[in-house]
Amino acid sequence: MNIVVFTHPPFIKHESMPRYARMLGEGMEKRGHQVAYWTPQPIFFRLPGPEKLKKWLSYVDQYVLFPMLVKLKARKKKQDTLYVFTDHALGPWVPLVAEHPHVIHCHDFLAQFSAEDKIMENPVGWSGKKYQSMIRKGFDKGQHFISVSEKTRTDLHQFLTSVPVTSKMVHNGLNPIFKPYDALSGRIQLMQETGLDILDGYLLHVGGNQWYKNRIGVIDIYDSWRASVTHSLPLLMIGTKPDEALILRLEKSPYRHEIHCISGLSDKFVHFAYAGASLFLFPSYAEGFGWPVIEAMASGAIVLTTNDQVLRTVAADAAFYIPPKPSGQEAATAWAQKAAARVNAILSFPESVRMLAQERGFSNAKRFNAENKLNEIEEIYQHIVANHRS
Repeated sequence: MNIVVFTHPPFIKHESMPRYARMLGEGMEKRGHQVAYWTPQPIFFRLPGPEKLKKWLSYVDQYVLFPMLVKLKARKKKQDTLYVFTDHALGPWVPLVAEHPHVIHCHDFLAQFSAEDKIMENPVGWSGKKYQSMIRKGFDKGQHFISVSEKTRTDLHQFLTSVPVTSKMVHNGLNPIFKPYDALSGRIQLMQETGLDILDGYLLHVGGNQWYKNRIGVIDIYDSWRASVTHSLPLLMIGTKPDEALILRLEKSPYRHEIHCISGLSDKFVHFAYAGASLFLFPSYAEGFGWPVIEAMASGAIVLTTNDQVLRTVAADAAFYIPPKPSGQEAATAWAQKAAARVNAILSFPESVRMLAQERGFSNAKRFNAENKLNEIEEIYQHIVANHRS
């Protein structure tokens, strides 16, 4: 097959989506297919100006210049070229190639639900609602979809105005770099990279600043745990650089000198971080899939996460669970205290219990073999192209 992969532009600083695009593209190339990547380039975005202005300049690059380029390039492509949208948030580009073989990968619809005022933790303004409406009108023109979970597939059908020709579910595949690794060796490798004193262990969170990742909730739990114990382990927060809200929360923490935000780590060192963690904290409000949970398990970390529907499906009986963070200061404080007690209990496990939890994690992670998932996706791709020809 000839495949064109549409990706988020690098200048909007997505972390997981470019990795997902590479996994798809490299996986299809490995299977003998021709792959090209199409993404907007920073033309107007490079112009000097404040950050708020740059957001609007990036929209010019994405939704004015790039569509013109796509129309020109698509004329030169073979009619049976498959156009792959690595995220339904790329919906505004779907109508450009909707008459050709295409497929849209769907991860979660939290932004769409937020734009409908259905998620109180993430209020959306007028411009944000218009933007999500534009995305929805775009992917609604699509006919072929692959969702990362049954929850995502169900949500997709709520937003479509007609029944799609194809709607399949394929779980995300696990990057093979995440595999069992000695905890002490992982700590030593990470210590050499970061200069942090972590040989005795640490609590770990991996994620970005998206509201549903609940990074502030991670600090709430850590503060409550530290206030209840006499011994100390640092907290490592790996991912996107902290936004303003997270920085303000960090400054209020009495244990802020024990909390370390780390960005720019390669997958190799993220793997070492998982392997060396005393506990992996992932108290998300919701997830489309929850990639870090499986990565952590595959690397040997014990996982404490929320009992969200998707996370329970993905983590199964291999994780420990807490409820999502409630609204209201009093309820949120009680939640953090109960979660901290759970943290303390897990950290106090005897070695035999920890090993049993690790083995459950290793076994669960095997369900998400990357090669098997790519084979499933390839079969769907081939079916879409073959049916389009007929």
